[in-house]
Amino acid sequence: MIRVLALCLALAPAAGFAQAQPDVVRGEFRSGWQTSSGTHMAALHLRLAPDWKTYWRAPGDAGIPPQFDWAGSENLGSVRFHWPAPDVFHTNGMQTVGYHDELVLPIEITPKDPRKPVRLQASIDLGVCKDICIPTTLLLGGALTTPGQSDGTINAALRARPATASEAGLTRIACRIEPIRDGLRVTARMDLPLQGHQEAVVFEPGIANVWVSESQVSRDGRSLTAVAEMVPPSGQPFALNRSAMVVTVIGGQGRAVEILGCPAG
Repeated sequence: MIRVLALCLALAPAAGFAQAQPDVVRGEFRSGWQTSSGTHMAALHLRLAPDWKTYWRAPGDAGIPPQFDWAGSENLGSVRFHWPAPDVFHTNGMQTVGYHDELVLPIEITPKDPRKPVRLQASIDLGVCKDICIPTTLLLGGALTTPGQSDGTINAALRARPATASEAGLTRIACRIEPIRDGLRVTARMDLPLQGHQEAVVFEPGIANVWVSESQVSRDGRSLTAVAEMVPPSGQPFALNRSAMVVTVIGGQGRAVEILGCPAG
């Protein structure tokens, strides 16, 4: 596992971290600002070497999903990620989903006690890939200052989020779920305007450790159809909570639609 020294929140850096592979990826926290609701909007900022990429939360067959360990943080209640719209890559016949050159991932932090400061300590496992993939650990630490100040880079990343179903003009989604030998097959039919010349659809089942195949996608006018298979560790059909599913249509060039729920129709 390669360990990369990450910069802190423009504060004193944590000691003892060995720097390695700075020519591949560099990371830092952007300290951000306190929101009107009392949360704090910060961000993870990754800078990648040319032609290198890293992955989205649902990275595809050959990708490595990022994992965050906040152990050692102080007064950290919860975190919410605001993922920018990702890109789709095709390498050796496999589809992966992620980001190239740079990723600014806004992180909305809720403190346990709003009267006390938050100090972050994070270990982030992620994959960075070019011709090969390297598992990498970023080590970050620092305090969030309040009230902080608005950050144009974070705001731009927030604006780059996928559109909601209503914003994108989705008028209907209907999902058929049927058992297969080792899991489930999901067929989603959506009434949705064209999102790009090469649309990809990613299903997230809302259950950990379920493998999801690359979707087979077809379009006829406003009608978009996507079919994928889901296989759990048991290798058997399983119960699926439709309301917990997320269906994301990725159109490329910063266009994507995030649809919450996959109702029957």
